Amino acid sequence: MKVIRIAAALLIGADGRTLLVRKRGTEAFMQPGGKIDAGETAAVALARELNEELGLLVEPEQAQFLGEFSAVAANEPGFKVNCQLYRLDVDQAVVPAAEIEEIVWVDAERVDHLQLAPLTRDSILPLYRSLQIA
Repeated sequence: MKVIRIAAALLIGADGRTLLVRKRGTEAFMQPGGKIDAGETAAVALARELNEELGLLVEPEQAQFLGEFSAVAANEPGFKVNCQLYRLDVDQAVVPAAEIEEIVWVDAERVDHLQLAPLTRDSILPLYRSLQIA
């Protein structure tokens, strides 16, 4: 199975909820972030993607590394994602841009109504719950 290397954010708002995004033409909600370009560190890729997708300006060193996770890719059949996950606490306004069609702030217990990417459902939201951020 082919692997897509991504950096993603467990983005925590001032009220403790976390942000999920849905890309245009897809169904599944997932953490914001994206592919790591050649020569980029994961934290630099994450800062770039958050700026492009949500208008957030963050410094790579603000991102707190939470771990590495893998799952079947939500939108690319035959691929799996290898994710470098970072926590970022933000109080800036977030605006969907680029390929992001929809954003939603959720708490860990109220996501049953959303279709979630496998990585979000199986790894990241359980981690979010265990951190007891919400």
